[in-house]
Amino acid sequence: MAAASDDPVAALDRRLASGAAELRFDPKWGYLTSVLEELEVPLSSQVLVFSKTSAQFQWITPRNPRAIYFNDQTYVGWVPNAPVLEISTATAGGEVAFYTLRQRPVAKPRFVADNGSCLQCHESFRTLGVPGHLTRSVFPAADGLPHFGHGTLNVDHSTPIANRWGGWFVTGRVGARHRGNAVGPEDRFDAFVAGSLARAPAGFFNPERYPTPFSDVVAHLVLAHQTRVHNSIAKAGHEARAALAYQEQMERIFGESSESLVASVRRRIEGPSEQLVRDLLLVGEARLDGPVSGLSGFAEEFQARGVRDSRGHSLRELDLGSRLFRYPCSFLIRSAEYASLPERVRDYVESRLVEILAGTDNSGAFEHLGVANRSAIRELLATR
Repeated sequence: MAAASDDPVAALDRRLASGAAELRFDPKWGYLTSVLEELEVPLSSQVLVFSKTSAQFQWITPRNPRAIYFNDQTYVGWVPNAPVLEISTATAGGEVAFYTLRQRPVAKPRFVADNGSCLQCHESFRTLGVPGHLTRSVFPAADGLPHFGHGTLNVDHSTPIANRWGGWFVTGRVGARHRGNAVGPEDRFDAFVAGSLARAPAGFFNPERYPTPFSDVVAHLVLAHQTRVHNSIAKAGHEARAALAYQEQMERIFGESSESLVASVRRRIEGPSEQLVRDLLLVGEARLDGPVSGLSGFAEEFQARGVRDSRGHSLRELDLGSRLFRYPCSFLIRSAEYASLPERVRDYVESRLVEILAGTDNSGAFEHLGVANRSAIRELLATR
C-alpha cells in the first residue's frame, strides 16, 4: 500500500501499523463488524447479491449471498466463509482505491492494495471509462451464474425499477415489480422479467448467517445513485487533470497555447463536467411508483446525517413516493471527493448550477426540478 494514499482504508491501515487501532476477529463474521465500526459504515446499509459477478464468485450462491455495506465513501463486500473482505473507496482525488483483508486471525491484520486485478471489471464503459464502482442487474440461474445471453444492465438512478436487482435480494416495501428475489432457467426469461418468479429472500438462504436479516430497498436505491455519482466525479476529475497536464506539456514545448488547444482542453473538461451536473441533479431519474419503505433503519440513519437549512431541510431527505430524494440534488455535492475536484471542474459545475437553479437554462434537461425545487435547492446549497 502506498503510504501517500489518501482514503479512509489507507488511514485505518496506518493506524493498524502504528498500533493506534486494532481489529477484532469474530468466529462468525471474521473482521467484518470491526472493519465496519472503524470505517463508520452502518450495518443497516446491508444489501445482498447472489449473482456470481464478484472475484469471489465460487463462494457466492443464492444460499450464500454476498453482503455489501457502504457509507458515503466506502464499500465493503463480505461473503460467509470466503477468504477475504473486499473494500473499495473513493479517494480525496475522486479516483477509486481497491483493497482486500484476509479473513484469518493474526496479531496485526493489514489491508492489501489491489495490484490492478480489480480493474478487469471495475474500469470499462460501465464505469465511464475510469476505475469505478459497478452495480448490475442480471438474469441468474439457480446457482447464481448469470445467463449472459440475455444481457446485463448497469444500474443507476435512471434505471426503471422493473429492470433493477436481478441477482439481488430486496427487502421492504417496493411498490412495483422488479427482478430481485428470483432465479430461473433460461427458458423462463419472460417470466423473470415480468417479476413472476420472485419469492421471499428467506426462502433461499438463512438470514441468521448475516449481521442483519435485511437487504434494504432504500439502501439499494441510494447505492445505485451513489455509485453513479462517484463514477461521474471520478470521470470529470480524471479528464480535467489529463487535459490540463497535456496543455501544460504543450506550453512547455511550444510556448503560449493556441486557440485550438484552449478550445480542445475546454471541451475535454466541460463534457464530463456537464454530465456530472446532470447526475448531481438526477436528470432522467426513474419514477419509483411508491410508496417505498425499508425495515433496516437505513433510511432514518441516512437522513439523520444531513446538514440542515434554516427550515430544517437537507439534501439527504428522502421522498420515496415518486422519487428518491425530496429535493433532486445529490448529497454527494458536499463530499470530500467533489471538493477535491480540479478548480476548473468545480467552477463549471457551480456556474451551471447557478444558471439552472435560476431558471435561465434553455437545454430542457432540468424541467423535472420545477420552481419550488430550484428555490429549495439554492437555499440548501447555500447552507454550510
